[in-house]
Amino acid sequence: MDPSISLVTLGVTDLEESIRFYRDGLGLPMQDREPDADVAFFELEGTWLSLYPRELLAEDAIVPDDGSGFAGVTIAHNVETKAAVDDVLEEAAEAGGELVKPAADTFWGGYSGYFADPDGHLWEVAYPQLTDEN
Repeated sequence: MDPSISLVTLGVTDLEESIRFYRDGLGLPMQDREPDADVAFFELEGTWLSLYPRELLAEDAIVPDDGSGFAGVTIAHNVETKAAVDDVLEEAAEAGGELVKPAADTFWGGYSGYFADPDGHLWEVAYPQLTDEN
């Protein structure tokens, strides 16, 4: 297998709300789509993010759509400074996301915090190195 990830698809309960969160709130660049399309694509650096109705994604994978508990997956976004971590977490909260864990110094020598999108998908925002830079 080629060691790369080309697409991450998030199963969402309200596609339009999720589009507003990622496109309008976080400013991710969305590919043009038909208004009634049941999928949305965002081109990121080195990969794509797609949003697809949760029940259809579960059906496609032939798994139950019970939506209970932590799915055991987080998505990480690294930034250049500690201040940028705080800025992105604030941006996500202002866009309608939930601040799950405020940013703090980490045991692994970085600085990070977590937010959840409108469907509860966890994003870690991290500055991976501690330096004198804030």
